[in-house]
Amino acid sequence: MSGALPVIAAREIRALFVAPPAWILLAVVQAVLGYVFLIRLDIFLELQPRIAALPSAPGLGSLVIAPLLRSAAFVPLLVVPLITMRLFAEERQRGTLPLLLSAPVSATTVVLGKFLGVLALLFVALLLNALLPLSLLLGAGLDWGQFAAGYLALALVLAAYAAAGLLISTLCNSPGVAAIATSGVLLLLWALDWAGDRGGGWLAAMSMVSHLDTLLRGVVDTRDLAYFVLFIATCIVFAVRRLEALRLHA
Repeated sequence: MSGALPVIAAREIRALFVAPPAWILLAVVQAVLGYVFLIRLDIFLELQPRIAALPSAPGLGSLVIAPLLRSAAFVPLLVVPLITMRLFAEERQRGTLPLLLSAPVSATTVVLGKFLGVLALLFVALLLNALLPLSLLLGAGLDWGQFAAGYLALALVLAAYAAAGLLISTLCNSPGVAAIATSGVLLLLWALDWAGDRGGGWLAAMSMVSHLDTLLRGVVDTRDLAYFVLFIATCIVFAVRRLEALRLHA
């Protein structure tokens, strides 16, 4: 059965990379983030003469890379639901889900295969995004610790988006409903940070943004890593349980 995992993952990767919408979405995301990068770089160049004399002047990491990565975490929130909605909801709509459920592979293998397929596409976007700050090496230096922590944070955020979208796709009959529901859940996880200022620390602790921002500052805290790992694992476990339930009633 373990040999089925790469087969399912490869099938999902082919389905995603062959479809023009996936490339269009990647192009749109990169265009938006490229624009954000140029704007932040322009702001840094304007401020540099005024902040150069400050003893602890913010550098490229604080004024360019961190805001870029924060945008790179938010923009996919609007795109990932359009990718994950098809994982199971579209299979059900097309009538191919019973065939998938009758295959001699475990529900865990199916879920993980589809999850890895989506991650492959998202990590291509991640690598393309990394070229933007790396271009600064042509004329400046980078804080490699903050750079590594920031892209670790972005990788975890993208994996969390994919896991949430995958779970919701198993719960919905319609891809459109799955996309809307996933967008709503992910936006809620961001809104909890805004509400946390008034509602108390527990709201901020549940928010994805508060854990993201800590990593973007270059601080790698095990609590932040545990938050993302537990979130991803919980979504995958519930997706497996949902698929097993569908298999029993098929």
